[in-house]
Amino acid sequence: MAFMNTEIYLDANATSPVLPAAIGAAQAALLACFGNPSSSHAAGLRARALLDDARDRARHVLGAPEGRLLFTSGATEGIQTAVLSALCAVRARREAGEPCGDLLLYGATEHKAVPESLAHWNALLGTGLTLQALPVDADGRHRLDELRALAPRAAVVCTMAANNETGVVSDLAGIAAVLEETGSTALWMVDCVQALGKLPLSLSRSRIDYAPFSGHKLYAPKGIGMLYVRAGAPYTPLMCGGGQEAGQRSGTENMAGIAALGAVLRALEEGTTFRTHAQMDAARDRLAAALRAAFPGIVFNAPFEHALPTTLNFTVPGYSGKTLLDLFDAAGVRVSAGSACSAAKAAPSYVLLAMGVPEERCANAVRMSFGPLADDAFIDAACARILRCGQALQAPPPAPCPVTGSGAPAITSVPAASAGSSIPMPCGIDGKGLARFLERHPDALLVDVREACEHALGTPLLHGRAAYSLPLSRLPEHAAWLGRETRPLVFFCRSGNRSAQAAQLAQELGHGNVRHLAGGLALLN
Repeated sequence: MAFMNTEIYLDANATSPVLPAAIGAAQAALLACFGNPSSSHAAGLRARALLDDARDRARHVLGAPEGRLLFTSGATEGIQTAVLSALCAVRARREAGEPCGDLLLYGATEHKAVPESLAHWNALLGTGLTLQALPVDADGRHRLDELRALAPRAAVVCTMAANNETGVVSDLAGIAAVLEETGSTALWMVDCVQALGKLPLSLSRSRIDYAPFSGHKLYAPKGIGMLYVRAGAPYTPLMCGGGQEAGQRSGTENMAGIAALGAVLRALEEGTTFRTHAQMDAARDRLAAALRAAFPGIVFNAPFEHALPTTLNFTVPGYSGKTLLDLFDAAGVRVSAGSACSAAKAAPSYVLLAMGVPEERCANAVRMSFGPLADDAFIDAACARILRCGQALQAPPPAPCPVTGSGAPAITSVPAASAGSSIPMPCGIDGKGLARFLERHPDALLVDVREACEHALGTPLLHGRAAYSLPLSRLPEHAAWLGRETRPLVFFCRSGNRSAQAAQLAQELGHGNVRHLAGGLALLN
C-alpha cells in the first residue's frame, strides 16, 4: 500500500504541479495586491506594476522585445485568437483582390485544437479554404519536400515547436527557410506549449507570426497563458469589451494566474531553479534504461535525437496500453496513453499513425513525461518504481478468493451494462459509504478485481480490512461461486470501472447484497 500512498508523477506534458514560488506569488496577489489593474488608485497601480513586471519577464524569456504579448486563459484561447486573426486577414486580402493561397496547412501531428479551430473559423467566416494536413516523416518531423510543394498555395501554416505525445522537436528553421525560398505569404502559427522552459526561444528574430503558450505545462496554474504576435502581423481580438490588455483581450485580468506565471518566468530568467538540458538528457537516459530492464522488448516510438529530453513514448509488445497504465498506476506512477484531451477516446494515437508506426503499437503506446524540476532523487525513485513494475508482471498470482464447489454454468465473458435490462445497476459507494456499509455488515467480503500484476504492487487495507483477489478476467470461471455466495460483497479496483462490471455480474447471478467502490482506489488516496 506504500506504493498507493506516494505518487511519482510522470505526466507533465498533460499538466504540471505548481511551483511553490508560483503558489506564493498567487497568494500574495490575492491577499495584498488584489486591486484591478485598470483602476487609477494606489491598489490598482500596484496590480498594474505586477502585470507589467510579468509581461517584461515574458518578453525577456521568449526573446520578444517587439510585437504583441498578451495574457490569455491558455493555449486554446491563444490558438483561437491566432486563427481568427489570420483568417480575418486572409478574407480581407481576398476582398482587396490581393494574391492569397487557398490552403489552411497544418502539421499532421498537431494537437487537435489546431485543426478544430481552423475548421471552425473557416466555416464561421466563410473563407472557404481547404484544410490540408502536412505529412511528417518516420521521425515525426514535417516533410519539408511536401511543404515546398504546398507553400505557394498556403494562406496559413500551423506547426508546433514540440509534439505533446512524442516530444519530437520540429525543424522550425527548416520550415522558415522553405517559406522564404518559396516566397510564401502564408501567416505562420507555431504552437509553443511544450517548448517553454525546454527549448531556446528568440521569437522576435523568427518569421513566426503567432505563438501560443500555456502556463500549466510548466509549473503555473491552469487558466493562464500567453500569446505572442509578431510586430506587423494582423491581429483581431477574440474577446471585446472593456478594452483590457490595451484593447487586445478584454476581460479583467487573472491577476493571481499572471502573478504565478510571472514567478515561473522569474525562475527561468534566473536559471537556478530548473534543470539544464544536459541534466534532462541524463534523466531521460536513466528512465529509458530502467524501462528496458523492466520490459525487455520495449520499443520507443520516437527517436531521442529529435525529441525533447522530457518525453518518452513507448510500446511493450505483448501488453496492451491499458494493462501498462493500470500497472503503473498501481505502483503510484502516473503516466498516460497520449494527449490528455483525447485520453477518453479509445482509438490509436493519430500522432503515431501519422509517423507510420504500426497500428497495434499506436493503440498500445504509453507516454512518460517529466518537467525540468525533476531532480536526481525523483529520477531515482521513478526508476525504482519502473523496475518494480517489471517484477510485478512476473509475480505469481495472489491467493484467490475462497471459491469452492461447482454446479453453476460457466459464462464466457463479463456482460456490459444493458440499457434494456430490468435489473437495476448495482449501488456504488464512496469511502465514507464503504465505512458505514462495513460497520453494518461485518461479515462483508471485499473483493479486489484488479489484475494479479496490479495486486502484486500493493494489497490495500480498506478500513483495516483485507481483501481477496479475484481479477475481473477470471470472474466468468467463478460464476458458480458468485451465484451461491450469501455474504455481502464489495468489489473494488483502481478507477471503479471494473468493479462496477463485477458487481453487475454478481447481481445478475442473483446476489442480493452487492456494492462497488465508486471511483475506485484512486479517490481514496
